[in-house]
Amino acid sequence: MQSIKRTGAGELRATDAGKTVKLMGWVHRRRDHGGLIFIDLRDRSGLVQLVVDPQLEEIFLLAEKLRSEFVISIQGQVRIRPEGTVNLKLKTGEVEVLVESLEILNESKTPPIQLDAEQSDENLRLRYRYLDLRRQPMQENIILRHRVVKLIRDFLDTEGFLEIESPMLTRSTPEGARDYLVPSRVHPGDFYALPQSPQLFKQLLMVSGMEKYFQIARCFRDEDLRADRQPEFTQVDIELSFVEQDDILALMEKLMVQILQLVGRKAQMPLPRLTYSEAMERFGSDRPDLRFGLELCNVTELVADSQFGVFAKTVASGGQVRGICVPEASSFTRRQLDDLVATAQEFGAKGLAWIALDEDGFRSPITKFFTTEQLEAIGERMGGKTGDLLIFVADKPQVTMEVLGRLRLELGKSLNLIDEDRWELLWVVDFPLLQYDEKEKRYQAVHHPFTSPRPEDLELLETDPGQVRAQAYDLVLNGIELGGGSIRIHRRELQERMFSALNISPSEAEEKFGFLLEAFSYGAPPHGGIALGLDRLIMLLAAAPSIRDVIAFPKTQSASCLLTGAPSSVDARQLRELHLNIKE
Repeated sequence: MQSIKRTGAGELRATDAGKTVKLMGWVHRRRDHGGLIFIDLRDRSGLVQLVVDPQLEEIFLLAEKLRSEFVISIQGQVRIRPEGTVNLKLKTGEVEVLVESLEILNESKTPPIQLDAEQSDENLRLRYRYLDLRRQPMQENIILRHRVVKLIRDFLDTEGFLEIESPMLTRSTPEGARDYLVPSRVHPGDFYALPQSPQLFKQLLMVSGMEKYFQIARCFRDEDLRADRQPEFTQVDIELSFVEQDDILALMEKLMVQILQLVGRKAQMPLPRLTYSEAMERFGSDRPDLRFGLELCNVTELVADSQFGVFAKTVASGGQVRGICVPEASSFTRRQLDDLVATAQEFGAKGLAWIALDEDGFRSPITKFFTTEQLEAIGERMGGKTGDLLIFVADKPQVTMEVLGRLRLELGKSLNLIDEDRWELLWVVDFPLLQYDEKEKRYQAVHHPFTSPRPEDLELLETDPGQVRAQAYDLVLNGIELGGGSIRIHRRELQERMFSALNISPSEAEEKFGFLLEAFSYGAPPHGGIALGLDRLIMLLAAAPSIRDVIAFPKTQSASCLLTGAPSSVDARQLRELHLNIKE
């Protein structure tokens, strides 16, 4: 007689009533009610209620031994639950399974974390991650991740892309963050580097004529961590030949439509685009959150001739004055205003000025330094109404934008101005190609050294590098950068000019990137691409608070693994083989 195949616990429905099924999984909980034993059986597909009748004495005695997280196998008959006992919260809530045979496959100690409740101690969750992953929310996150990755693979396949792997062991190149280094046993004193991204290899694949490449790529960066950052992470890496910026943006919008459909979301296509300059001027951020207002306002020329020395002197020295109109906030207490000033200083401002718009007019310690006409002009420019609060920062242009941008987000959260049900996607384009590093006293690439300048700005590369715009673009969702990309440099002469602008000498460029420069000498096609942060994308789709909740085995914020104890010491023999000594 043919044995019964296993059925998923969460797959049973009223239409299965009368069937004999075989189930395997974990005891979620056990309850004794009036002589009957009820067991909630859980597997990856969901949960179903089992019933053990005392008339089956041997099975009943075995069921009495069951505890949470025991692994069992049962066979039984599906039946409709008695009237009044249907559980509408469960997909299987209309049925139960009357157990006819029971086997304990493995016992379990009492779990150190609760699997049927929210667990607040993240360190405990990470220490016992294999148990944490049994919890329904975590399983749903991992399943969602799988579905998104499968959708991406299927979509790119239909678009003619090839999935190609790039090396994990490569050479260290200056790309921004610190490399994770791997000592070579067979090449004493030399090191591999784990890739920060497949950037150089995907460009080489374009030189190779592959034309359309993608990879679900593992990447590594030895940098300080935060909620949406890990030392090892995954990105959806995409590169195309013979394309312009609009081609890549259109492709990604088409992909995002399908990804959002997985979680019942929609986005208006084509997505809005903001230039980097406009994003900074209006929102004080290159990843603006469009779900609420509080836009920045430049009032520099309105206050330049005022008697308020802080504003006047700042403008005279080349600085700017910007502000935000905070609606219905003129009633802020002195304590709230002092806290706002302290927060602005924490963000890098020297101070914060404010003007309240009361029923009786303008109220502030600084109003005496302005004429009525000046105050009215400021109020009109900022769109102020009675009951609003105007706040101002005076400093270098970049400081005013960045400080107010961060204050805008703080106020948006604290005043409950953000509609959490809204999803606002946009592109930020025309980033600066280079930015000056005051500490290093040289220019650095805003994205990476292989980003192509806009053709109309090329003549500025040697004369005014800070004004050169890049053919670069970032995809932003609700104030979080999902990913970014650019049209790449594909000519050796231009790549050498870029290295020169970054103060990379010809000898250093040859040493670090000689293989890429040589490849460009053999007919490299125009190309560009983009990389999406997969962990960050899944975090947003799942409405999870951290990317650690959508990665199976993440590290802590100190880059350690509480489950395995990594990183760990190694024995002296291993060090000798690698020609390494550890300094005490």
